[in-house]
Amino acid sequence: MARGGRTRGIPSWMWTAGLTGGAMVAVSVLAYQASGAPAKAPQASRAPRPSATRPHTPPPPPPVPAHSGLGKRIVYSLSQRRVWVVPAAGKPVATYPVQPGTVPAQPGLHLVTGQKATSTGADGVAVEHVVFFEYTAETWVAFSSAVNDKVTAPNPNLQTGAIRSHRDAGTAIWNATKIGSEVYVVR
Repeated sequence: MARGGRTRGIPSWMWTAGLTGGAMVAVSVLAYQASGAPAKAPQASRAPRPSATRPHTPPPPPPVPAHSGLGKRIVYSLSQRRVWVVPAAGKPVATYPVQPGTVPAQPGLHLVTGQKATSTGADGVAVEHVVFFEYTAETWVAFSSAVNDKVTAPNPNLQTGAIRSHRDAGTAIWNATKIGSEVYVVR
């Protein structure tokens, strides 16, 4: 470095200003990239990828479990926490997720023994489309839907056989059953 803070004829303040400006540009670019703003892609990669052009299709619902009866019926899987509404032959099967209560239904064939359009569950929740099909452990086991359409896990301190679903599922189960309708419970 020459006397007076000069290097090759460039004043030191210019070096400082140049380095500071370059650092500010670099920090600005890094901050912009870190903000999540999309980086500009090179022209060659602008073509859509094959997977990006296909619409996402959800997987098909699980099939009706094997060994769950024949004909028109309701099938309830304990392990899958799911209900199938199986109509008369040749019509589409509907399936819905459910939230079981603290008292599980016993596997096997059951018959619908009662229905209530509206009621209050053991947990104090206003329910509709209650379909009773088993009495076990001094508790009724029944399908139902909360009127507010919320499906929540039961209070573990309550003894309840409520199998809760969203209202669309509750309506489908209600419409597909009457006293004496078959309900198959499978593991």
